[in-house]
Amino acid sequence: MVIGDRVEIGANACVDRGRFEDTTIGDGTKIDNLVQIGHNVRIGRNVVICGQSGLAGSVVVGDRAVLGAQSGIADNVIVGPRGQVAAQSGVISEVPEGRRVGGSPAVLGWEFIKHVAILRRLASSRAGRGDSRGSAPDRREGTRRPQG
Repeated sequence: MVIGDRVEIGANACVDRGRFEDTTIGDGTKIDNLVQIGHNVRIGRNVVICGQSGLAGSVVVGDRAVLGAQSGIADNVIVGPRGQVAAQSGVISEVPEGRRVGGSPAVLGWEFIKHVAILRRLASSRAGRGDSRGSAPDRREGTRRPQG
């Protein structure tokens, strides 16, 4: 394992030693608490990895990348330099240099935002109709009445 200068590793973080080649962490990298870094991972310089994230084996993270809290990177995936992974994202394919991804599975930034907007519109359109399952509280009498 090779850990560069000015690297900060938080409490209960785990860095696996390499099997085929060294696990390396570049200079100036900040690793938050409860982060799992798998074997043979190569992390560039000045990378930020937020808490409860996990990097599977043989992942490569480019210089100045940011991995949001609770993000997960699948094995053999490359996160390019200055790449950004949103919190709670599951990355299963390459993140191009300087691009943002989010969601699970992670998609490019604008596509992720579009997905969230569609889900919100769908949820708000269904809210006015009520849910056809079960019954809802009757606000006037405090009893339950059938939905329909």
